[in-house]
Parts: sequence; C-alpha cells; structure tokens
Amino acid sequence: MEDEATIPAGLFVGLCVLDIVQLVDHVPRPDEKSTALGQTVAAGGPATNAAVTFAHLGGGATLVTGVGAHPLAAGIRADLRDAGVRLVDLAEAHADPPAVSTVLVTARSGERAVVSKNAEGQHLGPPADLAAMVSRSAVVQVDGHHPALAEASVITARRLGRTTLLDGGSWKPGTRALLPYIDVAVCSSDFHPPGTSTPQEVLRFLLKAGVSWAAVTRGGQEILWQGPDGPVRAVPVPRIAIADTLGAGDIFHGALAFELARGPEVDPSGFPRALGRAAALAAEACGSFGTRSWMRHGLV
Repeated sequence: MEDEATIPAGLFVGLCVLDIVQLVDHVPRPDEKSTALGQTVAAGGPATNAAVTFAHLGGGATLVTGVGAHPLAAGIRADLRDAGVRLVDLAEAHADPPAVSTVLVTARSGERAVVSKNAEGQHLGPPADLAAMVSRSAVVQVDGHHPALAEASVITARRLGRTTLLDGGSWKPGTRALLPYIDVAVCSSDFHPPGTSTPQEVLRFLLKAGVSWAAVTRGGQEILWQGPDGPVRAVPVPRIAIADTLGAGDIFHGALAFELARGPEVDPSGFPRALGRAAALAAEACGSFGTRSWMRHGLV
C-alpha cells in the first residue's frame, strides 16, 4: 500500500453543482418533447470535476465549496465520497437546493448545451482552518467561482509556498485580483480579459499580470503556452472520435494539477510535458458519455 506521505495532495476551491446530463439526438425545439438516449447524474463544476480526476489518478483531493443541507445535496455528497474526494462544505447549514446544471449532449457531435445557476446567491468566505488545508497540499487550484474564497486560498498558498493553478473558463468578477498569486493559469478560448481577443494577447495579459506560466486551450487545436521571458509555443492535442465534450476542460485541469503536485518545479521542458499528458487524458475522456464513464473504462 502506498504511504500517505507519498500521495500527491491537492486542494480544489470553487464550484460544485449537481449535473443532470441527457444524451439526445438533437436539442429539442420549442414545445417539443423527446426521449433521451442516455442520462447520467453526478456532482459537477470545474473544481469538482478536477478534484474527482485528481483522486482517480491516485492523489488525495480535498474540495472546498458550498453544497448545503437540501435533500439534493445528498446525491452530491455520495458521488464525491464514492470518488474518493474529501468535501469541505462551507454551506452545510443552508437549506436551499444546490445549484443544478442541466446539460443536453448531442450524440452525433458530442456538443453540449448547458443551463446552470452556478454560484449565484452563494457568498462563501474562507474557513478558519484554510491555512492548515493549504499546508497539507502540494497544489491549490481555483476556478474563479466564490471570489473571496478563491482569493484567500491563493494568497495563503503563495505565503506557504504552494503551487497555485487557475482554471480560467471565462473572465469573472474577481479574476484580476487572483492573477498576482497564480503560478500556472490555463484558460479556455472563452477566457477574454479586458482588451484581449486572441490567445496570444491573453497569454501576454496573464504574464504581465503576474502569472508565471500560462496556456490557452482551444478544443481540438494545439494548446498555446508561454513562460517567463519565453516565446509562445504549442503543444499538440490528440485527435479522437468525440462522444461528449462535457467536463473536458475540468478533467484536463485535474490531470494537470496531478502532474504539478507530483513533479518538480515547473520549467520550460516540464510544463509542456505536463500539458501534453493532461490533454491526452482529457481527449480520451471525450470519447465516452458523461464525466465519469471514462474512469470505468480504465483510462489513466
């Protein structure tokens, strides 16, 4: 049995929702009823899926978020428990239902349509033992949801010398305040800081704001990345038959967090290698429906 001291530990701070995912042959038109080809229900959200991926790869994952005491939250708790993720629920006394994400995945293309409330209405502050949780972790990932909690987490991580990772799905209120404390930022093509329109401009913005290593993912296209004082470079992305793109970016970040947690310090050779490994896993996950089935298929 592997010694706990040798297991990479990661702290994931951000959104947790209940994902209700339906596989359809087309997105229904107004007033149309249709029968799903398949369905899955699981805990979801960027930080949540990343934590589940990190745990699946063999790491010790702790998720700091808000779930609450509503009956629907029981499903989230059970799913995270089964996935081996330790949940720190900062809204455990709240009776409101958790955020629910309704997702329609089109079978032919793997494209998804998502409706979610996300973290709207939740205001989570840092827990009293945040420093202790950070100190037990090699990497701290934030997704930009729950801004006050995210900011406290990366500031604490920087003070304690832990690697910080930003999942930049989109530019959010509070994102700018995080950047001076981020070691690695990997953003989607939908992430557009003020005054940027191209991936190269996004990379330049992030590095100027204080990020040490930055990358932009672009679906099936090459990942563009840049480090301190270096040019923009590219990492290829594997090509596979796409069944479902839901959660691909989250899985990518969980795999990248695992690489950062178990590896040496980030450098010009190690960073693209870690990006490539994370991209390979995320691509394989896109070959199956839902955010969990790739794990049952034995992909690592």
